[in-house]
Amino acid sequence: MSHRHATRRPLTFLFLALALGTLWFVCCRHLSGEWRLNDQYSYGWFVPFFVAFLFWLRWEDRPQPEVRSSKLEVRSWIAFFLIVGAAIVLFPVRLFEVANPDWRPLGWLHTGAVVTITLAIIYSAGGRSWLRHFAFPTAFIFVAVPWISAIETPIVQGLMRIVASVAAETVSLFGVPAQVQGNIIRLSTGTVGVNEACSGVRSLQTSIMIGLLFGELKRLTVSRRVALVVIAIAIALFANFLRALFLVLIAARESLAAVGRWHDFAGYAIVALVFLGTMLIARQFGRRGSFPSKKKLGDMEVVTPSAKSLPNLPIEATNSQSGIHSSQFSSLPCSYILLLFAFLLLIEVGVESWYRFHERDMAPTPHWTVRWPENAPGFRELPIDEGVRATLRFDQGRETTWTSANNLSSQPSRCFLFFFRWNTGGSSVVRARAHRPDICLPSAGWTQLEQGRIRNVALKNQLTLPFHEIAFKNASNNAIAHTYFCLQEDRRTNEQRTDLALPPGVQPDWSLPARWRAVRNGVRNMGQQVVEFVVLAPTAASTESADTDFAKLIPNLIEAKN
Repeated sequence: MSHRHATRRPLTFLFLALALGTLWFVCCRHLSGEWRLNDQYSYGWFVPFFVAFLFWLRWEDRPQPEVRSSKLEVRSWIAFFLIVGAAIVLFPVRLFEVANPDWRPLGWLHTGAVVTITLAIIYSAGGRSWLRHFAFPTAFIFVAVPWISAIETPIVQGLMRIVASVAAETVSLFGVPAQVQGNIIRLSTGTVGVNEACSGVRSLQTSIMIGLLFGELKRLTVSRRVALVVIAIAIALFANFLRALFLVLIAARESLAAVGRWHDFAGYAIVALVFLGTMLIARQFGRRGSFPSKKKLGDMEVVTPSAKSLPNLPIEATNSQSGIHSSQFSSLPCSYILLLFAFLLLIEVGVESWYRFHERDMAPTPHWTVRWPENAPGFRELPIDEGVRATLRFDQGRETTWTSANNLSSQPSRCFLFFFRWNTGGSSVVRARAHRPDICLPSAGWTQLEQGRIRNVALKNQLTLPFHEIAFKNASNNAIAHTYFCLQEDRRTNEQRTDLALPPGVQPDWSLPARWRAVRNGVRNMGQQVVEFVVLAPTAASTESADTDFAKLIPNLIEAKN
């Protein structure tokens, strides 16, 4: 080995580690938004560590790299074009991700590019034998990528209805009358909704991850890995049926409040059951398996090739189990690795510069938060529907209600207060615009009575907020809902952004052209929050009465933050 090659080897390793570290860190940071906001994918936090652990186990028994000179040049060009192509794809993906961090197809494109670059480098270093050997642990990250909504939604809805129907039929055998309407089970004590948390979807995805994990740890054959995943899914679905049945019986024999006390415990019990059951099945499959030329190293089975199966390699190469020889990276010189690392940095700098350029005229707005009237008569917390959580994807959210009496009406009014907060970059900027009274209430059967008006409300500490006032009527009971809605971003320009303005009653646009407009105009979530105050009054109550309630209460409900 020449002195020049010995000098370049540490630099090659350094830039290779920096390039791969940057690739995987940015990818996991993007996926972590879903892991953080969606309990269904919270297991994703563990997956990067599993990837590293599985890769390390594979590294311990890696085969000898292919260093035949006749194939080296072809292998080098294949790896080069794969890396260049995947790196080029990353730039538009990153541009769209910043403006649309909750668009799930981007997660698959981003993860696919990262896995392609990583496997191309592995292929360049060790050839096909290394590619086959390290493909599974590298691609294991895909189990943490959120499913595309077009695939996930039918499964969610289908499982909810199946679980609700089977649970209702089963409790009827115990003498408990139950009626199913979609995913709602009606009991004499109330209604129990079989939502996503009880439908098996969360456990379904977790069970797939657990099945693949134990299949790799035991180095099972492909057929046995598939069988293990199927068994893990079956355990998860059966356990979810038992969970739903248990919760429905609790609601029927005790109360709906008792369901909340057992809900989370039953969910964790399912994960534990899937984990232990899959581990035992994998252990049995592992005992029946047969592996060529294997030796035991502690509790781990390691495949070791025989000396006769090795190609005629130099002595340095045949002893490469102690480390990677520099010749393994001769097809990707240090300059190529450095160029890849520089291009990845250029992507991040370019994307950030693009959005900062469009945000150059933005100024911070006054910060405020909600002071909850916990001492008000009849004050109580309202549970946030799972569908609302999935749609809004907020970082903070709370709904409350209480009773308010005034001098203009003989009957008290019911007050509701909603507050939702989206942190910087957590989701698309249009998420907050999806929770407006002129969108949500008509879909629940309310009729809008007026076009609405804007009232600038002066609060404490020289804080002024614009509230949109709209009245609605419920045809079933003639109740009137007076709504006061305020949306504020943490940073804004002096001019109104017309690209985000929505006509009354119009849902936010989630189409590809709309997402492209957000990228073109450099619109990303800089942090935003909404507050909605609702006065639910009897028919006799007038707008003046609701305005009196609002004017009296709102100064004590909003407080400025330093």
